[in-house]
Amino acid sequence: MALHKLICAAAFATFLSAGFADAQGFAGLLTGKKDLEPITLSSGKPLAKVPYELESGKYYSIDIISDGSAELAISGPDFFRNVWVDEVVINDIEIRPLGIDSLEFDDEGTATVSFVTIRPGRFELRIPNTSADSQRALFIVK
Repeated sequence: MALHKLICAAAFATFLSAGFADAQGFAGLLTGKKDLEPITLSSGKPLAKVPYELESGKYYSIDIISDGSAELAISGPDFFRNVWVDEVVINDIEIRPLGIDSLEFDDEGTATVSFVTIRPGRFELRIPNTSADSQRALFIVK
């Protein structure tokens, strides 16, 4: 666990030196992560009630929950390219990816994604091949 925190701090220090965040953001990272309201994948139901308002350089965690009512995916290449994904946890298995484009649920279950916001902007996670606003989760990073 201590090694994991050291690796996280070193990775974020790299972002700082590259100008992606400021020292105040790094201090916020060290104070812990903020748990966001979960995103629920359910046939015919909205993904999120309201947009997520986040701060650049902060550490967040979000549960993506599938109720198993349909085989559904959630995609967000722009979102995932503008955050640093620390880990994805599925069934107590911790995955530390170099990149993510989407997650697909064939059955019910939960994936917890922990990440640091890197760039300000508006990003979304969406059910692929849908256009309705209710089928997306909007993230506004300031």
